[in-house]
Amino acid sequence: MIRIQIRKRSPLKLRKRLRNKARLRKKIFGTEEKPRLVIFRSQKHIYAQLIDDVAEKVLAEANTLKLGAEGTNCKGAEKAGEQIAKSALSKKIKKVVFDRNGFIYHGRVRALADAARKSGLDF
Repeated sequence: MIRIQIRKRSPLKLRKRLRNKARLRKKIFGTEEKPRLVIFRSQKHIYAQLIDDVAEKVLAEANTLKLGAEGTNCKGAEKAGEQIAKSALSKKIKKVVFDRNGFIYHGRVRALADAARKSGLDF
């Protein structure tokens, strides 16, 4: 069972995202053959990880922080999506389960997901 702690003093927007995250994580589970593609979006950057929940390991990661100054827009998110797909395909991972981590599927999250799909990931 996945437990996510939601503090009462947290801002309302954060509490809502964490409630959505808890509801989504009950249904989503990653394995070695089909890992979980997790997205985290901050104010400046976007991060993506491939996680094997059985072994509790991070298989691959990409973020806009390492890619350069284009981290605050959809172009940076597209580059991160291409990078995570490239590293996944190099490890012979073709299928993933997409975990949007409570974020709305819009803007940078959608740009990263579409770029990963175009680059060869199947989800």
